[in-house]
Parts: sequence; structure tokens; C-alpha cells
Amino acid sequence: MQAPSRTRELLMALFLLGVLLFAPPLLLVFNSATRIFGVPTLYLYLFAVWAGLIALTAVAVERAADRLAEADAVIAAKEPGEPAGGPSDA
Repeated sequence: MQAPSRTRELLMALFLLGVLLFAPPLLLVFNSATRIFGVPTLYLYLFAVWAGLIALTAVAVERAADRLAEADAVIAAKEPGEPAGGPSDA
């Protein structure tokens, strides 16, 4: 199972990636008169980065939720008198 702190670190990394991708020096690279399929490159870049960050965030959160649900199912499947920590030598 992925620890909650691991998910938090991944989301923080995605936030920092977004800050870097939306930084003005990088935006100036795409601020030109060039058009792709009639759309200015800056608009296309902004939309693509925005959509990519949303998709990566959704994948990270869903993966964490799935692993948490699997861990809950394993704990719920144990017999009532069995310890939740796993087999013991006692």
C-alpha cells in the first residue's frame, strides 16, 4: 500500500511541476505569432499543460484511493479474533 505521505509527496511534486510549467520565462517561449490549426501556441500550451496536470493528479489520487480500499478489504476479510497486524509467534 502506498503510504499517505507518499501520496502527499507526489501531489506536492505535481504542484511544483505546475509552478515551473506556468512560470513566465517558459510562457514567453510560447508567446509567439505562430498558430497551430488556427490556435495560438500560447493558448495551446496553456491548455495542454493544464489538462496534463489534471490528468496526472487524477491518476495519483485514484491510485492512492484504490490501494487504500484494497488495504481496508484485507483488514475486513480477517476473522474477528485474528490480529490485524498479521501472523504472530505468540
